[in-house]
Amino acid sequence: MKKGLLDILKGKFLVSGDAPKNWMFLLFASFLAALMISSSHRADKKVLEIAALNEEVRKLRSEFVEGRSQVQQLKLESTLRREVAEQGLVPSENPPRKIKVKSAE
Repeated sequence: MKKGLLDILKGKFLVSGDAPKNWMFLLFASFLAALMISSSHRADKKVLEIAALNEEVRKLRSEFVEGRSQVQQLKLESTLRREVAEQGLVPSENPPRKIKVKSAE
């Protein structure tokens, strides 16, 4: 047991007779480790991007709600009366009448 561990620590398994098999395994393990690290970094990047997009969505939703409330305020009859009164327009004293047109038949 001690001799096997000592050989591994000294790296003799890399230069012994079956070294190509060991090198291939090390290259494969290194490739898998690099692939795993790359995948992890990509996942972290996506999480940060999603968080930023969620923050942007919250801001845009807030702006939308604010804009909608301003438009609703502008559509009120009292607001319109105030705006057109500045230009000299006032509501009619007489209510509108419905005009009926008889057909020629």
